[in-house]
Amino acid sequence: MSRLLVCAPDYFRIDYEINPWMRLSNAVVPERARAQWHGLMRLLEAKIGALLERMEPVPGLPDMVFTANAGVAVGRRAVPSRFRHPERQREESYFEAWFRDHGYEVTTLDKDLYFEGAGDLLGLPDAWFGGYRQRSDIRAYGRLSEIFGREIIPVELVNSHFYHLDTCFCPLSGGELLYYPPAFDRYAQAAIAERIGEARRLVVPESEALRFACNAVCVAKQVVLPEGCPETIKRLEARGYTTHPLPLDEFMKAGGSAKCLTLALE
Repeated sequence: MSRLLVCAPDYFRIDYEINPWMRLSNAVVPERARAQWHGLMRLLEAKIGALLERMEPVPGLPDMVFTANAGVAVGRRAVPSRFRHPERQREESYFEAWFRDHGYEVTTLDKDLYFEGAGDLLGLPDAWFGGYRQRSDIRAYGRLSEIFGREIIPVELVNSHFYHLDTCFCPLSGGELLYYPPAFDRYAQAAIAERIGEARRLVVPESEALRFACNAVCVAKQVVLPEGCPETIKRLEARGYTTHPLPLDEFMKAGGSAKCLTLALE
């Protein structure tokens, strides 16, 4: 997570409702959203030392700011997303073009294989997990496993507030997992526990999961997360992480936070 793709919130707003967080009546305050985004970028770039790759925002595509959904890039190979909702499908060509223009070997999925990028595909060094049901299609993970040559363990998301895997599941650099178990069905909880021992699992309380505590960015031993998550901060710092809470509530209106606003390019 030391090289990240980001996109400025020039056109970010609530134009539709495609998850439980989005309400047309809960309008984004543009000046506040820009200030929060630039504050996150300054922290990532100047204090944490991440290298930021910036793509141009596009008028009429308010959710392009959430670059975690651009696709997945591993080495020089990239797979752009196939969005489930028509409201976001116009983003696909811009994300694919960015990968191609920056020298990636791009493989596209069939149009009926919904897959929403690093919002739903996350991994630790010894295991990759793919969230499905809410947005991504479980069938996509068989194809992605072929493309990347890695086993991917599908995990079912059963709570609509946690519609992407990265809203409830955050791999940390030390091999630990920050997550919210009730977001998953019983089989998924068992699969996670089988691959990641209890000592490595940090459970987030419900109140903080609903504040997007798991939607964090981890670079080395630095963790950036939304403010208002004191228990999560306490558990992270007990494991030797330095935490950086930030105000990101304008983006929470659309169902996203720190992790949603970045795509790891490694």
